Amino acid sequence: QVQLVESGGGLVQAGGSLRLSCAASESIFRLNAMGWYRQAPGKQRELVAAITSGGSTNYADSVKGRFTISRDNAKNTVYLQMNSLKPEDTAVYYCAADNSWDKLVDGRAAYWGQGTQVTVSS
Repeated sequence: QVQLVESGGGLVQAGGSLRLSCAASESIFRLNAMGWYRQAPGKQRELVAAITSGGSTNYADSVKGRFTISRDNAKNTVYLQMNSLKPEDTAVYYCAADNSWDKLVDGRAAYWGQGTQVTVSS
């Protein structure tokens, strides 16, 4: 059972940056797909960004050009660099992982973190 622990959330002004980290309890080398979801109050959870073990990435249109996902297999960690933050980016951000890319992007990942709050003030 892989455990995922997010960190790096917080309060930031619009236009600022944050970097989220997701540390896995064991090697992520075998986990083909890892990603970040977010859920704002009253809204459905949405996929923000995902990355394969080979480094291929996918981003939500709303964050393209502002967010960057990366993974460090040696450190068992996935990152989400968030720049030019907007108030609408305010949400709880969740790390997710699965062997299947399809399951990850469909929201059916096997492993989920507890979430970290990101609040962007205007």
